[in-house]
Amino acid sequence: MHRLSPFRRSGGTRVALVSEHASPLAALGGVDAGGQNVHVACLARHLARSGFEVDVYTRRDSPDLRSRVPFGPRVNVVHVDAGPPQKVPKDDLLPHMEEFAAYLSGAFDMNLPDVVHSHFWMSGLAALDAVAGRDIPLAHTFHALGVVKRREQGRKDTSPPERLDVERRILCEADRIVATCSDEAFELMRLGLSSDRVNVVPCGVDLTQFGPEGPAEERTPGMRRVGVLTRLVERKGVGNVIEAMAAVPNAELVVVGGPEPGDLPNDPEARRLRDVAERAGVAERVTLRGRIPRTDVPVFLRSCDVVVCAPWYEPFGIVPLEAMACGVPVVASAVGGMLDTVVDGVTGIHVPPRSPDRLAEALSELLPNAATLAAMGEAGARRATSFSWERVAASTAEIYADLVDRRPAATADWPVMEVRQ
Repeated sequence: MHRLSPFRRSGGTRVALVSEHASPLAALGGVDAGGQNVHVACLARHLARSGFEVDVYTRRDSPDLRSRVPFGPRVNVVHVDAGPPQKVPKDDLLPHMEEFAAYLSGAFDMNLPDVVHSHFWMSGLAALDAVAGRDIPLAHTFHALGVVKRREQGRKDTSPPERLDVERRILCEADRIVATCSDEAFELMRLGLSSDRVNVVPCGVDLTQFGPEGPAEERTPGMRRVGVLTRLVERKGVGNVIEAMAAVPNAELVVVGGPEPGDLPNDPEARRLRDVAERAGVAERVTLRGRIPRTDVPVFLRSCDVVVCAPWYEPFGIVPLEAMACGVPVVASAVGGMLDTVVDGVTGIHVPPRSPDRLAEALSELLPNAATLAAMGEAGARRATSFSWERVAASTAEIYADLVDRRPAATADWPVMEVRQ
């Protein structure tokens, strides 16, 4: 049981979630559409189910989008006019954040939120400017840190050079930083953030959608199945998984994610991965499926013997939780949030990032051992229940309540609402 404090004596507490590039309405699997979209969408819905009024502010990327779109009871997605109404790579959005902040400021003039919670560094920049001079607490979730991205990707990091300075400003000026894993919290404290200004709240998993029971895809007879569910970007490590398959006989690799299936031949990363498969001699055992409907994801996951999540770095990683919830063991890079979610030797195996040899060893250890696969799958399903979105929303709401408590005009006699799980 969690206790959520609505901050107003009458009417619902109003929360503004700011997510400049990651809309809850976006189709998942594209280069810039992944875990943050899921996080913001699920957090918004579960806060609303607890009685909060939630507006999600995201950039308009199509002229056909309505200004305000209902996303569920007490949740609206607000499309912000900032830059051209078309798809723009997120690394090119910084010049439009001043316009985004001006829109937010005007929206807050008309309907003042009790709390603002920004997601990703550019949203944090816009939110800081929008709340300036107002008595509104600001919580911020980075979802990825520029200093980590630069360390891991080096010259391949396409972030604007201003990113690190903006993130430092957010660390100084936001009222609270919400980290998604303990590794990120340590990174933040190394950057100078005091421990009393950071809370760790993980991402979650929808246990009504992801579970061991339910349909599964048909498989190739006589073959073990290794699954990958990810955006098709190099840092996600799919190429390393393909290379590992050369030492894992009698197994197929199915990669889900990326563009629509018909667009895969023209996708640069898909072409690169096919070349990797050809060079590794496993092209006939590797299938790139492209994007599938969100409702088909658990059906795919249940069909896998093992799901591999092998990014070079990962702020959290929702896919391991979804696989575990479906009762499937996970081989995961020992980075970021996967250090918290995947229990090495219990719900899966940790491997170093960028290590095809270790990936191959882990898969070769697991795939022939039906008893181990079953035990890890059962343990993963049990562990996933600790990461329900109800718990995530409750923990986030407690942070909001604490922030509002610290405001000079805050009252101490708000009614308390209970959320049962």
